[in-house]
Amino acid sequence: MGVTQDFYAPLASWLASKGYLAVTFDFRGIGLSRRGPLARLDADILTWARLDTGALVDFAVRQAPGAPLLWLGHSLGGQIVPFVPGHEKVARIVTVAAGSGYWKENVPSLRWRAPFLWWVVVPLALPLFGYFPGGRLGMVGDVPRGVMAQWRRWCLDPGYAAGAEGEAARAAYAAVTAPIVSLSFTDDEFMSRENIASLHGFYTGAPRVMTRLAPGEIGVPRVGHFGFFRPRSRETLWEPYLLPALEGEAA
Repeated sequence: MGVTQDFYAPLASWLASKGYLAVTFDFRGIGLSRRGPLARLDADILTWARLDTGALVDFAVRQAPGAPLLWLGHSLGGQIVPFVPGHEKVARIVTVAAGSGYWKENVPSLRWRAPFLWWVVVPLALPLFGYFPGGRLGMVGDVPRGVMAQWRRWCLDPGYAAGAEGEAARAAYAAVTAPIVSLSFTDDEFMSRENIASLHGFYTGAPRVMTRLAPGEIGVPRVGHFGFFRPRSRETLWEPYLLPALEGEAA
């Protein structure tokens, strides 16, 4: 949510050095996919999933026909799988720091701030600016109005996307059958154990391996919500945890 693809470039380059075709992209309105004033962009999370990520799946399949398609989803990337056309082509899914986002399950430090965001900041900012100016507010980042409005609706629903979008969405989660490996971290400043469990509980039709790590277990002072993707994680997380997950050895 609001993170540009250059943040993932070090990991993508490393995967390429291991023989993978690694593809990153920006959702419309984000990073290199931002065209003109964000207030003029009509898009929500399902637009990002159905059109943007669906196009990415088609591109990846064309670039490497016959090769297994692997999904590495950070946070939102682990939430939108069921809404992406072509997701049934995915052989394996690895989610990183991906949880439901339901505010009452947030970590305590975030839970007390969430009502202010969802009931004050967002309702005021969207009509005033025409988008969510997270960059100047120091939260989330700049995202289209429809994205933030839909995300708010999800985060206020105990069933998150599977609840806010109705039975069809719940059925879509259940229809995902690719094996899932979840990598989460005890010091994540956004996603609690409950958030992680809730999201993956929606994937009732998929075999799931839930791996939750404390920084001390891997000999580092901190991982958090974003640390997995930093180059310093190559030996502590990428080699011992990500590669086996992608190769099917952890499922």
